[in-house]
Amino acid sequence: MLKIALCDDNADFVACVTQMLEQWPGRPCDLSLSCFTDGDALVHAHSASSFDIILLDMVMPLMDGIETAREIRATDPVVKIVFLTASPEFAVESYRVKAYDYLLKPLQPQLLYGCLDELKVQLQQAEKYIMVRTTVGTHRIRLEQIECVEAQNKHTLFTVALAGGKEILESIEPMHRFEDRLLAEDGFFRCHRSYFINLYQVDSFNAKEARTRTGCCVPIARAAAKEFEAAYFDLMFGKVSE
Repeated sequence: MLKIALCDDNADFVACVTQMLEQWPGRPCDLSLSCFTDGDALVHAHSASSFDIILLDMVMPLMDGIETAREIRATDPVVKIVFLTASPEFAVESYRVKAYDYLLKPLQPQLLYGCLDELKVQLQQAEKYIMVRTTVGTHRIRLEQIECVEAQNKHTLFTVALAGGKEILESIEPMHRFEDRLLAEDGFFRCHRSYFINLYQVDSFNAKEARTRTGCCVPIARAAAKEFEAAYFDLMFGKVSE
C-alpha cells in the first residue's frame, strides 16, 4: 500500500490535488490518501501510522510547513516530503528538512505526477528494509534478516539474524505501527496475537511453537496452527493443485 498524506489549509486546493491523484496515470490500486488542514494533526497522525509520502503546504496558520517538517523529521528521517507552495522563497529552508521536492502553485499535474512516479520507484526499491526507532536512534533492518517480531507492552522486539548469531532490537513504537508493512511482505505470518514470524527463517515447528534458525522459540496460537502449517508449506514448496 502506498500511503500519501496531503496537508493544506485551503479546502479547494485539497479537493484539486485529490482529483489529480485520482487521475494519476501511475496511481497504485492500493493508494491510500489522508487529508489534513493543519500541521499538528498531520504530525500526530504520522506518529501513529507512518505515511510514505507527505504533500505539505508551506504557509499555514499555527504551525507552518517548515515547522511541521521539523517535527516529523525528529522521529522519521526517511519519509518523503514534497512541499507545495505559491512562493519560491522558502526553497532553501525546505532542503534543510530534507524535502524531496518543492512544487509551486498553481500545481501542474504533470510535475506532480513526475515527482510521484520517481518516489514510487524509490519506495519500491527500498521496501525490503524497515526503519526501527530505538532509544539510541533509528536502525535500518533488512526484512529478510528478521526472524520474529514480538509485542512487549508499548514496545516491539525485533530478533535479527546475523552472521555470528542474532541481535534483539527494542523499538520504542508499538507493534501495530509495523503490522501493515510486515503483512505486505512475502513470508511474514502472524502466528500469535503478540508475534509475527518470518517463515523463511523457520528451522522446525510443531502445533505449539516454531523454532528459528538461531534457536528462538516462537509460540503458535492454537487457532493459527493449521493456517501456519499451510502458509509454511505453500511458501517453501509452492501450492499443490487439487
